[in-house]
Amino acid sequence: MPLILQYVRVSFDTKPDLLLHLMTKEWQLELPKLLISVHGGLQNFELQPKLKQVFGKGLIKAAMTTGAWIFTGGVNTGVIRHVGDALKDHASKSRGKICTIGIAPWGIVENQEDLIGKDVVRPYQTMSNPMSKLTVLNSMHSHFILADNGTTGKYGAEVKLRRQLEKHISLQKINTRIGQGVPVVALIVEGGPNVISIVLEYLRDTPPVPVVVCDGSGRASDILAFGHKYSEEGGLINESLRDQLLVTIQKTFTYTRTQAQHLFIILMECMKKKELVCEWANSCLHLHLRPLTPLMPLRSSGLCPGFSARCSRLVPFI
Repeated sequence: MPLILQYVRVSFDTKPDLLLHLMTKEWQLELPKLLISVHGGLQNFELQPKLKQVFGKGLIKAAMTTGAWIFTGGVNTGVIRHVGDALKDHASKSRGKICTIGIAPWGIVENQEDLIGKDVVRPYQTMSNPMSKLTVLNSMHSHFILADNGTTGKYGAEVKLRRQLEKHISLQKINTRIGQGVPVVALIVEGGPNVISIVLEYLRDTPPVPVVVCDGSGRASDILAFGHKYSEEGGLINESLRDQLLVTIQKTFTYTRTQAQHLFIILMECMKKKELVCEWANSCLHLHLRPLTPLMPLRSSGLCPGFSARCSRLVPFI
């Protein structure tokens, strides 16, 4: 039987309560006990074999043992491809399903024409065209939310929608007796300079969102891990290490000195809340994720009232 996945195309400014209604009522998902939001590089990158294994096994174990949802960018590149590889390995060994939701901009999805329709099952070609600037969805996800702001070939339509949805989910009470909401944790693997800004946004949220950083995965993750390891309370770092870090930022992102100084300031703002940042490399990832929470083919969806979207299913050609 072919793999059948759920997806919905929505306006970029869709309210998070309507999205959650779709997920729980139409897709019939149970609220998670934990939400793991994965961020990192969108361009393809390699992970050292041992680190890739630890990442994959740890992410799957954390999701399975806590009843977590995993949020990613949904497309078959970069860190999302590594998440997909972990899910594929899990699927080959277990029948346990993991709710992995890809939130992507509609405008960057290749083979869009395959996805247009309402209340239908559509075949979807997951082989990417090397000449295309667009990208295919990762077929190991269980659900997709595709945010449309009218642009083509650009990321960004999904950013605010994803963060608002995460916030709304965190406010849902999973333990009404003590009024506990859904814990959220951000997991950072590799990534560009924007990922450091994303980390700061999480740490400044109310309440702040804990961040787990994959040391050794490259670029933004390694810079965050270095800052976490060597900064002092209040986001301070000694002058020699500061200069070393600035040079690393310049080389990593091909930045000017001025650009590097600006990103360094953002990094040190993150380190003012370093108690909420955890770095890991070769240890068990699930142990870093689990303590952050004290609790440890489908029917085609219809349109929700007041919900500007198409809800359908897709059958990927793998």
